[in-house]
Amino acid sequence: MRSLRRASPTVAVGSGERVLAACESVDGVVLAGTRDALYLGSTRIAWEQVGAADWDSETNAFRVSLVGSWGQEKVSHAYDLTAPGRLLELVRERVTASVVLQRHVPIHGRRGVRVIGRRPPRGTGGIEWFFEYDQGVDPADPVVRAAAASALATARADVGL
Repeated sequence: MRSLRRASPTVAVGSGERVLAACESVDGVVLAGTRDALYLGSTRIAWEQVGAADWDSETNAFRVSLVGSWGQEKVSHAYDLTAPGRLLELVRERVTASVVLQRHVPIHGRRGVRVIGRRPPRGTGGIEWFFEYDQGVDPADPVVRAAAASALATARADVGL
């Protein structure tokens, strides 16, 4: 008897990885997630490098932004998906699992810097630290730099580093 279930799209993943969820864009690009990474076609992005992911159900637009550095344009990828299936749930779960610590430190009123510590969701590997600056906060300002350095030192101490 033939199965009525539609076959999942396939993509080549790294050694020891297994696809947990996958879908295809309207352009035929396979998007897939494993325990360790998000695959956008042949591009592998470790979960701790995914800064944000957004889904617009009205337009079927899926957008993934990577963690970036201040002063550099953030890299992002956009795809139109017709049937995302479980991929959206997996992206949310894996990105959340990569966050060890996230703390906002006000500098000018409510505006400030967010200190984020992330590591592979598997729990192995060191913590990578990132800063996200609120609109209007200049990372080159010595006051901001000092506050960010202090916030990072406190965050590292809080996680035992």
